[in-house]
Amino acid sequence: MTKNDFWLGVRGGFPVMVSASPFGALFGALAVDNGFSVFDAVFMSATVYAGASQMVGIELFGNKVQPWLIVLSIFAVNFRHILYSASITRHIGHFSAVQKIFTFFLLVDPQYAETEKRSERGEPVTFSWYLGFAMIIYIPWQVMTFLGAVFGQMIGDPRAIGLDVLLPIYFMALVLGFRQRDNWLPVVATSSLASIAAMHFVGSPWHVSIGAVAGILLAACLPLPAQPEEPAALEKPLTSEMEA
Repeated sequence: MTKNDFWLGVRGGFPVMVSASPFGALFGALAVDNGFSVFDAVFMSATVYAGASQMVGIELFGNKVQPWLIVLSIFAVNFRHILYSASITRHIGHFSAVQKIFTFFLLVDPQYAETEKRSERGEPVTFSWYLGFAMIIYIPWQVMTFLGAVFGQMIGDPRAIGLDVLLPIYFMALVLGFRQRDNWLPVVATSSLASIAAMHFVGSPWHVSIGAVAGILLAACLPLPAQPEEPAALEKPLTSEMEA
């Protein structure tokens, strides 16, 4: 069962790996272009492991920004991971302490979405499944970062071949996967509009966290969905006593 769960996770994470790998290579190329060594680029991918914030980090490194501001900016982009962690905690209560350390380190957007979906389907969230899903994304991300850092000059402009749209399309598919939930549309619309407005008036990377907070606040204000009433207990029919 454990082995089957692991390979089920690997199969589930394979499409994510295909769409994310080009961005691993892009990160490696941009990191070297901003003064990183090949080792530095791979080390950041292996330890930070968060595509969007990695891109923000190398851009700020290249602009000679103060280290505390770089850390704060990466935190702003990754703020949503705090919410992800809180959300999946109820599904992984049976994990050991060591397993939870790996679980939260490997928690990225598609990992969160698939964990929630698996639980909603009534399927157990086992550590073997979680690890299989994570490893098929994490390991190729490091390999592609290395290849991008070494052969980055050969990639050219990723927009010319459409690589820049792969992850946004995938993330949109993740969001649409939750469209059956109550209040999905108003929460997503509010979060999107707040993020767009923040992008124009506040700037990146703060628009990510501002959009998330706006969606959370609206969700907290909306009434809870009505719970289906439990059927009333059937009354035992009265039977007349048989007369002798």
